[in-house]
Amino acid sequence: MGLYLNILALILAVLLGTYVFVFGFLKKINEWRYVSSLGEKKHSLPPGDMGWPIIGNMWSFLKVFRSNDPDTFIYNLVKRYGRTGMYKTYLFGSPSIIVSIPETCRKVLADDEQFGLGYPLSTKQLTGKKSFHSIPNSEHKRLRRLTTAPINGHEALSMYIGYIEEIVVNSLDEWSSMKEPIELLNEIRQFTFKVITHIFLGSTAESVMGSVEKRYADLTYGMKSAAINIPGFAFYKALKARKMLVKILQGVLDERRVNDPNGKKGMIDLLMEIEDENGQKLPDEDIIDLLLMFLLAGHESSAHVAMWAILYLHNNPEILKKAKEEILKNRQSTEKGLTLKDIREMYYLQKVIDETLRRASVSFCNFREAKVDVNINGYLIPKGWKVLVWNRGVHMDPQVYSNPKEFLPQRWENHQPRAGSFLPFGAGSRICPGADLAKLEISIFLHYFLLNYKLEQINPGGPIVYLPLPRPVDNCLAKVMKIE
Repeated sequence: MGLYLNILALILAVLLGTYVFVFGFLKKINEWRYVSSLGEKKHSLPPGDMGWPIIGNMWSFLKVFRSNDPDTFIYNLVKRYGRTGMYKTYLFGSPSIIVSIPETCRKVLADDEQFGLGYPLSTKQLTGKKSFHSIPNSEHKRLRRLTTAPINGHEALSMYIGYIEEIVVNSLDEWSSMKEPIELLNEIRQFTFKVITHIFLGSTAESVMGSVEKRYADLTYGMKSAAINIPGFAFYKALKARKMLVKILQGVLDERRVNDPNGKKGMIDLLMEIEDENGQKLPDEDIIDLLLMFLLAGHESSAHVAMWAILYLHNNPEILKKAKEEILKNRQSTEKGLTLKDIREMYYLQKVIDETLRRASVSFCNFREAKVDVNINGYLIPKGWKVLVWNRGVHMDPQVYSNPKEFLPQRWENHQPRAGSFLPFGAGSRICPGADLAKLEISIFLHYFLLNYKLEQINPGGPIVYLPLPRPVDNCLAKVMKIE
């Protein structure tokens, strides 16, 4: 019996030793490959952990972002390594440096000389070679200047107010008449998609809206997934959706050239007329990539922010009351015809929107890549490494925003956020070109909702998913009820 126990103990010791050896060996592979290869420069890297071979720290990232508290990902780094604001890691298939304090985020996003775009392979393949996610800075500046005029500035935004109002009023009336609960997020998506297709496709928007909208849901879910083109993976489905969208938009271009010389103009017409310095027009492939990117960015984030604003207000009655009082002070519930001046004078509502942008942090990070070795705050960012500007980490940092998990619009009273501390639309030359349009849509939607409607959520306090964008699992299943 004693011999048997000794043999069993020996076997267990061997297995445990083997496990420890293999575990330790595997955990060192990424460290050897990406850190040790830097030679003496490795000593200047920020603290952190390179994770497992191939997957790096993606497993821990996904585990936390599938939990009820995605902010523990960055909190754990701070707890383990201190508040350095920079951490080495391996995420999204690349050795990376996470930056998570305002000053460092600002430096990275403002420095186009030393940092280029660094989006995951899946994002670049799905948005295309000529989208703003892929093109170099020089080309980006030219195309941005030409393509963002219709969605920026007082005159341009004023043009869309009446159209947005009409869609909002009709949509809310339709939702309130439904006997069964609706998925509020999906319904708001349809509203924001109508607006962006109207702006970019003009007279062609109505004919293609249904077929285009269906594909965008699949495209969105593949944007930050692993670029695995095998059935069953999100990227595979997203790539199929992209191919269908390219086919649809190519048909729109062809039709536009032949049948619609006098139709309502949209961004698509401007893109078809753009010429480079040699007098050459943009190829259809480039136009389609730009349209795909604008149509995606122009509706998905706005819909999520509008939904979260409604939920935060619904869950905070005193804040809801104050926002509604501001609107009723200046307008009657039956009054229509908002102006840009009216919207900009909704001071408290703008604070509600800013706090929603901070608290929801729809985009958890911005992706950059070091073009050269860069030293920031005494730490090295090696050439070729990705830089993950962790927007959510900044927005949920208790040293930047007190009680960050609380929804407190009053924190914006006489508050001018310091550079790099408020990043819902990014920063620097690559700041989101549709930020003004997004806030306009959300303002008009909240204005009419608060005037005449209330929400009855079916599953209050239900589970939330945070990838690719934060949302209730049930897409905010609710009844929208008209206030009599």
